[in-house]
Amino acid sequence: MIINLISCPRNISTAMMYSFARRSATKVIDEPFYAYYLEFTGLDHPGREDILQSMSSDPDDILNEIFQLEKKYEVLFLKNMAQHHTGLEWDYLISMRNVFLIRDPKQLITSFAQVITKPTLQDIGLKEEAELLDFVKEKGKFEPIVVDSNDILSDPESGLSSLCERVGIPFKSEMLSWEKGPIPEDGSWAKYWYKNVHNSTGFIKQKTSKRPLPTHCEPLLREAQPYYEKLKTYSSL
Repeated sequence: MIINLISCPRNISTAMMYSFARRSATKVIDEPFYAYYLEFTGLDHPGREDILQSMSSDPDDILNEIFQLEKKYEVLFLKNMAQHHTGLEWDYLISMRNVFLIRDPKQLITSFAQVITKPTLQDIGLKEEAELLDFVKEKGKFEPIVVDSNDILSDPESGLSSLCERVGIPFKSEMLSWEKGPIPEDGSWAKYWYKNVHNSTGFIKQKTSKRPLPTHCEPLLREAQPYYEKLKTYSSL
């Protein structure tokens, strides 16, 4: 079984990966299309050269590896960013159990702007998430699941239990916590983005989630809000 987490950035997607990594007979993969995305778009993200050197940027090679790993594990958990699917043919999503993780765009953009100061709609992935949801709803073998990260953070045990039930696997209490620090599956970009998770031992709402939105990001928030509202209408745990 492949659980494909499709997330916007600066969400709890890394915490979700850490959570699923705690399960036995489960393999997690961190953003397998990141190098492809950087090469395809030409974007200059922190650690770009390390990313391009540390993993394949060929979609066929990436997908071949994913489907080979599926045969070796009961559960293969992919942590993906929605925008990393840009330019790909999406048929590989049809057989996966796709989980769309969303976050209030004001919090998302404010957090993202701490690393990339002038984010764009492409950077934050909400438009791509909405488009991917439409594709999976039309063609997927399994009903897509939309999860608002606030629902996980408000009650991690209940939220994860419900999510596991919906994808068809048993909930394990060990999914609620992990040791501080990195895990071997972290991508080479972890040092730029994963500070909060590395300092955590479980699902916690960050104090910085109340940080004010930079004024120059207000137009982006207005642009992104309709996509979030669309996705939010499908969220339930």
